[in-house]
Amino acid sequence: MSVQLNHTIVHARDNRESAEFLAHILGLEVGAEWGPFVALDLSNGVTLDFASIPAESIVTQHYAFLVTEDEFDGIFQRIKDADITYYADPHGKQPGEINHHDGGRGVYFMDPVNHGMEVITRPYGGGDN
Repeated sequence: MSVQLNHTIVHARDNRESAEFLAHILGLEVGAEWGPFVALDLSNGVTLDFASIPAESIVTQHYAFLVTEDEFDGIFQRIKDADITYYADPHGKQPGEINHHDGGRGVYFMDPVNHGMEVITRPYGGGDN
């Protein structure tokens, strides 16, 4: 059996704003609008479909992105250039720091509706802690 995640819906106050925010940080292009969605295509074939819903209906989620070391450098620079608060941990206890879990690098930040975004260079369990 070959089961793959194809897409997921990401709730936003403004689907275009949230898609453009994440696309800019990750160095990607916003895809075409399709019905109520603004798509962001990831390199592994998964699409994040941003949908506008009322702010009071948004439940905070967590999204983690595995990137190369070079991609991390660009992403981290864009986070700093945009003056986005970032953390080494998911609980926001280590502001202004990145982590080095599993021999890689990782950083957490929030999107415009406070979804937790994480960028890592090594999957968990993939190296030294």
